[in-house]
Amino acid sequence: MKTFLPAAFHLSLTLALTSGLTLADQPFNGKDLEGWSFKKKGKLESKWVTGTPQLDAANPKALKASGTGGAMVNVVTGHGQSIDIYSDQKWGSSRIELEVLVAKGANSGIYVMGEYEVQVLDSYGKEKLGGGDMGAIYGAQPPRTNACKKPGEWQKYEIDFLAPKFDAAGKKTANAKFLVVKLNGKILHENVEMKGPTPSGVTGREAATGPIMFQGDHGPVAYRNISITPLKK
Repeated sequence: MKTFLPAAFHLSLTLALTSGLTLADQPFNGKDLEGWSFKKKGKLESKWVTGTPQLDAANPKALKASGTGGAMVNVVTGHGQSIDIYSDQKWGSSRIELEVLVAKGANSGIYVMGEYEVQVLDSYGKEKLGGGDMGAIYGAQPPRTNACKKPGEWQKYEIDFLAPKFDAAGKKTANAKFLVVKLNGKILHENVEMKGPTPSGVTGREAATGPIMFQGDHGPVAYRNISITPLKK
């Protein structure tokens, strides 16, 4: 079910949830991949490294990483060459802020709580947007507008998310919901309810808490400045 409410209502709800926020967690330390695990997929191995990413001058569909820190970089040239990476730490309802950089034509995804995907794709300049374009809630809703920057440029996501709720017996009593999704300062979604998880998540099951996962088996991508702040219950 997709429900759109006035911006003033969204603002008041967000302020209520975020009043008295705890300090933000920084799951990526900027130096190495300590605190992260990989989702095994057949014989594929991780190509995630840390460094400073940039487009490969000889092949703009690939990324190069220099140095030893700054960003998490998936150094591949195409689909099916690496695996997904997810945090060991878990969260429930939270505000997620991060930056992402893609190569030309690259594809990835941000799995909130490890199960609900916000799409990452090079959709720069595209006029007609679908459910698989940059900023889409994959399989649920396309973005309102194309806020995607050029390949090789850092882009900022801001996501406020409500976790699903469960009773003492483990029965779900409330669906998960994307309160707001922003890309580069533009609102792409408000109050999108999720009846279930996106395919290919960490477990494929809903829970009260979960990690953040970045899709790594679809192409070259980099992430940095990852900040996750629990929302007030």
